[in-house]
Formats: sequence, C-alpha cells, structure tokens
Amino acid sequence: MKPLLLTAVATVALLTASCAPAAPTAAGSPAATPASSDLPALREEYGLPDCPDTDLAAEPVPGGLPATDLQCLGSDTRVNLAGLPRTPTIVNLWAQWCGPCREEAPFLRHGLAELGDDVSFLGVNYNDPQPDWAIEFAGLVGWYYPHVMDQDKTLRADLRVPGIPTTYFVDAEGRIAGMHAGPLESTEQLVGLAQDYLGVS
Repeated sequence: MKPLLLTAVATVALLTASCAPAAPTAAGSPAATPASSDLPALREEYGLPDCPDTDLAAEPVPGGLPATDLQCLGSDTRVNLAGLPRTPTIVNLWAQWCGPCREEAPFLRHGLAELGDDVSFLGVNYNDPQPDWAIEFAGLVGWYYPHVMDQDKTLRADLRVPGIPTTYFVDAEGRIAGMHAGPLESTEQLVGLAQDYLGVS
C-alpha cells in the first residue's frame, strides 16, 4: 500500500474512533477511568472552574430547567439546574466522543469571549463514560466554564433532548427562552441566538 493511502486510512480510522463512545469492557461496563479523587486535580490542570453553588431544594420555574442532582465535572459539587443563579445562561450538552460537538467547540469558546460579561455558560457532559477525557477535551478547546455530568441521560425527558450537541438559552428568570438542536455553525450564529433569546449583545 502506498504511503499516502496508508496515511489516509489511518486518518479515517482515527476520526471514526473519535465519534464513538468508549468501548465497554468484557464485563459490559465502560473502560476504567481514574479514581474520582484524581479528577479535581485534572480539572484544575486544564483550567476548568468549579460549578456554582446552587440551592439543592430549589423547584423549577414554569418553563425552566428541571430540578436535578448532578455532579460537577471534576468536582464533588452537586448542582441543581433549577437553582442556578438567575442570570442569562447558555447551556450546551456535549460529549468528548461526539464529532459535531468537536466541530462547534471554537464557536463556544469565541462566544464565551464575546458574551461572557453578559451571559453565563454551563456545559453538560452528556452520556459520556470518560470524565477524564471530557475534562481534557474541554480544557484543550478552551471551554473555561463549569460543566456538570449527566452520564445516565437523566435530562433527556425533561429537556426533550433530541441528541447532542444541543444548546439551551435560559433567561434571567430561569425560563428556557430557546433551544438550538445540532451543532452551532459559527460564533455569529451563537451571538445572534443569544441576542434573540436572551436580549444580550
């Protein structure tokens, strides 16, 4: 086989592998991950902040985010989405194995830089069995905002999650003002959606 063809085959194999969840072990469980005590150090290494303190007893507002008890990615902090601070917030569901999530990564990073003074960002690492890989990915692409884990897809019914990536726009009253299913295609699109749904510029 010619060297150029070998390179092409290797590239396709690598891209294909990056779009699938981690393979289960023979016992049917995900491949071993670092001890949970290692994840906070990894989160700090990659510059991801801890999640905000939330009222774990807070009830959802009509049309708002559901009450949850989700663990912060790389932290022992528990997060109730219904108890998030009342500020315009962009919530993005993603996984490190998701190809379209990787494609939209720079638009979220640039959107954070443009909107960060007016909008809070929260990531939801969704249906992802490798929290260590997720932390590394989020840090490498510059998603320097808090992330929670929903490995069991508990949000699927309440948020009617069509798949990932999906982005929700939550207004200052805690209501979901809009949703974008599928990957964002540009920073301009993200900023425009924030303007339309959240009234920020």
